[in-house]
Amino acid sequence: MSDTPFGFGLPPEEPEDGDEGKKKDQESGGGQGPANPFGFGPSGAGAFGGSGADNPLAAMFGSLNPTDLGAAFQQLGQMLSYEGGPVNWDMAKQIARQTVSQGTSDGVKDASVGPAERTAVQEAVRLADLWLDDATSLPSGAGTAVAWSRAEWVEATLPAWQELVDPVAERVGAAMGDVLPEEMQAMAGPLIGMMRSMGGAMFGTQIGQAVGVLAGEVVGSTDIGLPLGPVGKAALLPVNIEGFGKDLGVPKDEVRLYLALREAAHQRLFAHVPWLRSHLFGAVDGYARGIKVDTAKLEDVVGQFDPQNPEQLQDALQQGMFQPEDTPEQKAALARLETALALVEGWVDAVVHAAAKPRLSSADALRETLRRRRATGGPAEQTFATLIGLELRPRRLRDASRLWASLTDARGVDGRDALWSHPDMLPTATDLDDPDGFVHREHLDFSELDKMLGEAASGSAQKPDLGKPDLGKPYLGKKDEDEAKGDDAE
Repeated sequence: MSDTPFGFGLPPEEPEDGDEGKKKDQESGGGQGPANPFGFGPSGAGAFGGSGADNPLAAMFGSLNPTDLGAAFQQLGQMLSYEGGPVNWDMAKQIARQTVSQGTSDGVKDASVGPAERTAVQEAVRLADLWLDDATSLPSGAGTAVAWSRAEWVEATLPAWQELVDPVAERVGAAMGDVLPEEMQAMAGPLIGMMRSMGGAMFGTQIGQAVGVLAGEVVGSTDIGLPLGPVGKAALLPVNIEGFGKDLGVPKDEVRLYLALREAAHQRLFAHVPWLRSHLFGAVDGYARGIKVDTAKLEDVVGQFDPQNPEQLQDALQQGMFQPEDTPEQKAALARLETALALVEGWVDAVVHAAAKPRLSSADALRETLRRRRATGGPAEQTFATLIGLELRPRRLRDASRLWASLTDARGVDGRDALWSHPDMLPTATDLDDPDGFVHREHLDFSELDKMLGEAASGSAQKPDLGKPDLGKPYLGKKDEDEAKGDDAE
């Protein structure tokens, strides 16, 4: 191991021959330290000026002058002194904002939202809510409508990303200590602490880069089917809407209005189905608990860990250390998560189409574009799949949309939306395979429920008012009524 910490040497002395000497000194690496600590430099494959993916720490250090080791030590000190949770979210936020400031691959930079764009978004969401009143029984869920820049999207959604990513990151942090033999863990305490700090920083860097890239792709706060923004706040990103509709041949106002319909529909669902958010995030957490860390790969990293080469941890994260356990429980968790995402996106797809089809000539084209966009994902989704072993994508969107449409035809809007009263009433993955069977079976069940509600209402004057059956709990029939009266049904 080098005598100089992390391969850094003392700053080079000022060359005697002025600028010319300084130039030569930089070209040769000069000074007592390595010419390119961590592979950083003004050029070459590992240069800071290149892609953050080529050099994992590039986004964190920016354009580093190799002679400015003071700044490098400061950044490295912040990384190693981190003692928070499994992800350094301060670093994630910093990296995400830096990524946003660089612009997207097509050269489009982020920009502050002007008054005209804010007004246009507010009017689009207001009109969308009016149209949705005819397509769903759920009332408006958007208390406010806002237009965000990409940087504002990053700020508003980081708390939700933290809730999604922390469960997996915690498993990695625990695994870092578990891979060492027990008799070595006491002696290696400082090293383990340093590795966990490095792991939190590396996770923060990767998450920050992914969130920053995703900020250049999303058009609202609910694009991935999860409520990432504040409750009751419908949000659209004008700069990304412009890029989304650029080559579609559809008027900009129609594109904005269609995307406002989707955002407003999501907001209605999450605002008036109170258990839905925790159900979805719980499904993600349940899946994460079944992911195992590739300990063999992690042992190799720990065994060969060299403080002069801390990006080894970053390389391991980029390659993916997570493998879903091939157990019935894990398969069931994945099926629940994929089905839940498909049901949310399928309901939004069906409701928005019902609202837009009679009013927008481009409704069919925009619907198909959004479907394909959600099916293929983007580079940021691939990054999250590598990091947390999960693609947040509704694989059965079309099946779910067809099922919701069939329910509307068979039962009407009110009957369809009543399914959101409790998670146990929702279709399962098997039901997506046989939508007609589900519609027929559930239709009979709802007829019985309507009959019970009618009997309870007509008999309320002759017997104590027990209230309507709670749709938040399964109804078990006569036994429930007897228990409500205080009798022992047994």
